Amino acid sequence: MNRRSSLVWTLAMLFAIPMSIGVAADGPKELLAYFGTYTGGGKSKGIYCYKLNLASGKLTEVGVTEGIKNPSFLAIHPSGRFLYAVSEVSEGGKPTGAVTAFALDRKSGKLTALNHQSSEGAGPCHVSVDKTGKCVLVANYGGGSVASLPLADDGSLKAAASAIQHEGSSVDPNRQKEPHAHSINVSPDNRFAFAADLGLDKILVYKLDPAKGTIAPNSPPHAATPPGGGPRHFAFHPSGRFAYVCNEMKSSVTALAYDADKGSLTQLQTITTLPADKQDLKGNSTAEIQAHPSGKFVYCSNRGHNSLAIFAVDEKTGQLTAAGHQSTLGSTPRNFGIDPTGQYVVACNQATDNVAVFRVDAASGKLAQVGELVSIPAPVCVKFLAVE
Repeated sequence: MNRRSSLVWTLAMLFAIPMSIGVAADGPKELLAYFGTYTGGGKSKGIYCYKLNLASGKLTEVGVTEGIKNPSFLAIHPSGRFLYAVSEVSEGGKPTGAVTAFALDRKSGKLTALNHQSSEGAGPCHVSVDKTGKCVLVANYGGGSVASLPLADDGSLKAAASAIQHEGSSVDPNRQKEPHAHSINVSPDNRFAFAADLGLDKILVYKLDPAKGTIAPNSPPHAATPPGGGPRHFAFHPSGRFAYVCNEMKSSVTALAYDADKGSLTQLQTITTLPADKQDLKGNSTAEIQAHPSGKFVYCSNRGHNSLAIFAVDEKTGQLTAAGHQSTLGSTPRNFGIDPTGQYVVACNQATDNVAVFRVDAASGKLAQVGELVSIPAPVCVKFLAVE
């Protein structure tokens, strides 16, 4: 591997920059895989750490970090030295959640709690870190709000520098009578943050100032999504020209064109996540959406059909074509992760307390199970990092 290739690999592992399928001969052989869970009910103890063997796809248990309630969603700092988790706890006697910071040992996988701060809203369900590692962003589902928390040099969290309450409603009287921020993601160039709000049928757009750790409404301030769809999670295409949002309530994915100068999104297409003969399936909802590092495929999880919907991407237009479904071999796939090399998809089956590993076919995007199911209680999120 030449110097440039070595640098690309190092950056990819450090900052989770996607790469093509395949492992370089002198690249990492294992990834740390951290699983966020729900601790309610007493089965889960906290954040579980495993090692993913990149040759075999086997997951091997490392340990569990206890002492945090409902660490459902996780994010890893670009340096690989810190991890952040949301949790539903009470702060200051009012119904709000928190974000907890951990120091991360890349050799052992051990997490050491640093501190926690209020998420400035109830029910935090999603957390991300800006690409310079200066601030953490959090979406509060119950509170219908988003917040930005600056980071100290030691990885610990400072109090929120921005806390923005979403306003409004949408067409479904049961689930959309108020805002429900469900995710917040940073643009490829780190200039904007995008918050999918299930209650508003909007993706709200914020200008991001990493140095100050603040967010502020953009102009235009939002992009509309299909009425009654309930936008949940959001992912950029590796090219940065397109983005995708899964609509939880209508079992669909909306493809969007992205204007990086303005931070604006324009709808291109909305496509079902269910097979043709399952369009009337009751109780299905989408949860996670991710673009494959190659840019050729998009995957979306179906809770109810208990599958990953596979889509082929037209890399010129950004539009999607249905390419099949893969059972997640469990119930309620809340989340899944594509490892940074693009070889494996790891699916988290929340209701059946198990995790399945699938190998990705580089040509078709189809998935094939690898090894046995792994038992993890109430898994709802997985994040990867190269072992140091």
